[in-house]
Amino acid sequence: MEKRRINRLQWFKRGEWWKRIRLNRKHKDRLFRFLFQDKKYLLDLYNALHGSSYTDPEKLEVVTMEDVIFMKMKNDLSFIIDSRLNLYEHQSTWNPNMPLRGLLYFTQQYEGLLGAVDADVYRDKRLELPTPEYIVFYNGGGMSEDKITLYLSDSFSMGHGSGCLECTCEVLNIKRGYNQELMDKCHRLWEYSEFVSEIEANLEAGKKRSEAVQAAIDSCIERDILTDILRTEKSEVLHMIFLTEYDEKKHLRNVFQDGKEEGLIEGEIRGEARGEARGEVKGEVKKLISLVCKKLAKGKDVEAIAEALEEEVSYIEKISRIAKRHAPEYDCEKIYEDLKAEEGSNL
Repeated sequence: MEKRRINRLQWFKRGEWWKRIRLNRKHKDRLFRFLFQDKKYLLDLYNALHGSSYTDPEKLEVVTMEDVIFMKMKNDLSFIIDSRLNLYEHQSTWNPNMPLRGLLYFTQQYEGLLGAVDADVYRDKRLELPTPEYIVFYNGGGMSEDKITLYLSDSFSMGHGSGCLECTCEVLNIKRGYNQELMDKCHRLWEYSEFVSEIEANLEAGKKRSEAVQAAIDSCIERDILTDILRTEKSEVLHMIFLTEYDEKKHLRNVFQDGKEEGLIEGEIRGEARGEARGEVKGEVKKLISLVCKKLAKGKDVEAIAEALEEEVSYIEKISRIAKRHAPEYDCEKIYEDLKAEEGSNL
């Protein structure tokens, strides 16, 4: 009997791990991953890191789990080339548990890769595995070096180097002024660094977030930085920045916990952030409502819509039920208000 063919690029959906996290997926793409989703730029980044000179982007076998979150674990870019299993991740907040996340992620990667070829780990022949490499591109605060290596064993109760297991994570500082040699080799990475640095400089100058982002976009276009994206995908870039790159609520919460702000100032900033956050949530929900309405108008059923938008069926069903009351006009504002009335403080 002929064996059933397995799509190697879908192997990650085979395990129980995928089933557990499938309904918890987020759809707020990161700018970093967005910029490097093109294999050409991803290959340029790989060449810059390894001193290689590959020219054929099709040599990359991309196996990215798009925006997968598992116990706060999220990968940005993952791919196989030159017998290496590469995990490239972007972080803007420091996290000493990155090696642990890497271990969990690579474990699932190997499980999926072995399952895709029905490999037997009990056979008397050694199985060949791609060599793992975990690199984090960091542009947050608190790092003054070009590069830091984090070790899983530092989390062990007996300390660094103990135990029989190790996983390393190489953290590269990509803020303006750091790792200049790498930036010179990878123009796309330099462009990303400059764009983010422009936003941060504007925020530090006292501009509101929306003003800071818009000023950074205008400045970068004028300097011919990321013009291919900022001119044609401006709305998408704004969407990603407001929802992922600059999570001001998270930032403020950390600032409050560290005791860096006085009570009165905290209250003022908290109120401003809460107002902006509510506006962002409303915009995101209305965008989802609009997409649902367009598919309802085309005769799509709830299950098909939920699958296409990668949302929970129960939530899409609720939106669809309310939307149908406003058909055929499908007034998104009215649908949002009705949904808000049902959801209460959740919106």
